Amino acid sequence: MKWLAAVCLSVLCGLAHAGDPAYTVRDTDLRAKPFADSDSLSVIAANTKVEIMQRKSSWMQVKVSGATGWVKMLSLRLGAAEQKKRGDSGLAALFNVASTGNSGSTVTTGVRGLSEEQLKNTRANPQELEAARAYAVSKAEAKRFAQAGKLGARDMAYLPEPEGDN
Repeated sequence: MKWLAAVCLSVLCGLAHAGDPAYTVRDTDLRAKPFADSDSLSVIAANTKVEIMQRKSSWMQVKVSGATGWVKMLSLRLGAAEQKKRGDSGLAALFNVASTGNSGSTVTTGVRGLSEEQLKNTRANPQELEAARAYAVSKAEAKRFAQAGKLGARDMAYLPEPEGDN
């Protein structure tokens, strides 16, 4: 039950809804289809407001200046056009790199969840669950892998069960 709650939470946190505004983070090709080798319809300038129509894999169908097409999800920023940068800048950042060898910046990429329609139409798939179990390893194998990567053990507490959930 805990794995189901974790999956649902991670999916719900990453949803992008149709009709939401977004802004391009760089000059971006508006493509006819959600493929990198698809025809380019036009180029959307950085910081241009677009309306999200739908999501397909790592592509978003957007509407901009009366035209509809597809852009890579990582070329869009949801929310306000101008977002202030967080973290150190100037001498503080230089000191951080000099003292720790790290700028403090972390970059992640990924796909932002499932559509509302996909969530409504979900069904259990026992075959896929069995296929996923094929990737399981023994405790001893996991320990050897962790030691080879110089990883340390860390205890993590489970989230409490939601009230009224049986």
